[in-house]
Amino acid sequence: MSDIRKVTMPKWGLSMTTGKITEWIVAEGDEVAEGDELADIDTDKIAGALEAAAPGVVRRIIAELNEDVPVGATIALIAPADVPQEEIDAAARTAREELDSGVVEDVAGPVTGTVRVDGRNLAYATLGEGPETVLLVHGYGGDKNSWLFVQEPLSAAATVHAIDLPGHGESTKDVGDGSLDTLAAAVLGFLAERGIERAHLVGHSLGGAVVTAVAAREPGRVASLTLVAPAGYGDRIDAEYLRGFAAAASRRELKPHLTKLFADPAHVTRQLADDLMKYKRLDGVQKALDTLLGTLLAGDGPGIDAAPLLAEVDFPVRVVWGRADQVLPVTNADALPGAVVIDDAGHMVHMERPSAVVDAVTAAVRG
Repeated sequence: MSDIRKVTMPKWGLSMTTGKITEWIVAEGDEVAEGDELADIDTDKIAGALEAAAPGVVRRIIAELNEDVPVGATIALIAPADVPQEEIDAAARTAREELDSGVVEDVAGPVTGTVRVDGRNLAYATLGEGPETVLLVHGYGGDKNSWLFVQEPLSAAATVHAIDLPGHGESTKDVGDGSLDTLAAAVLGFLAERGIERAHLVGHSLGGAVVTAVAAREPGRVASLTLVAPAGYGDRIDAEYLRGFAAAASRRELKPHLTKLFADPAHVTRQLADDLMKYKRLDGVQKALDTLLGTLLAGDGPGIDAAPLLAEVDFPVRVVWGRADQVLPVTNADALPGAVVIDDAGHMVHMERPSAVVDAVTAAVRG
């Protein structure tokens, strides 16, 4: 039975208790590799694709389409082709009985908290207890929850923190002058308050420029950098998207801008738009977004040049970019030799193709 791997309903966020499989991408008998998509899963907050954690053959599908499945319940079995069928049948019966009973071992979600840095509260979520520390830093208008599909798999071998930058998520909405230095100081303050001497930094979009600035200021605190469609590299940026996102005052105004974030516009759900509008209506958010526009843009071009900050680093740097990125086009990756370009992914490559980001971070951690 040890060769049989259980595929379980993931826990994408603290509040998730159940999920529904809206489509099985694989069928029984299919051979899968690590990172292959197995199923599309819908929750009350987010929809995403569940990826295989290990290679093998899909020997049995347990959960039915649109069935409410508790987090942690077994939804499929993957095993080598030579595992006897009777062992698969026995494991499948046990999994189905557990699913029907609704009694599933509780799966711990992220541990959340706040730290005080330069007079601001910074919110964070932590998952895993591994010896290496990974810090995930989101982009403009995002928050720590954008890393859900990446944080969980990385937490199997590392302690993984995702933070809300000032002006975002549950952190204080004051961003001061909104400069790269101010945001980098917030990240360094988080590391200091949590007693983290050295971390593997991962940044998306604006967060990519922020972690680059952190590495330039205190390279001794940085074990590696993984940049995901980072701002501050190359000479192209969609200023219309950024200004439109900041100015949108309703879901109807916001949605056309959100479609630029993904290769597949189906990711732009009503729930995503609703959640972003709730955030945008919080006190202080509009001022924060407008202030940060002054950092991101110089006229209609990029306002950040982060490339020179990488000149002196001597630790591993990995770069991942979506080929269909409309916000920071993939031609910007020419400024970063060795960038891995992912097909069928847009600006939110860590949500559309999370395994590519997980692989890059894992490689950076291994050096």
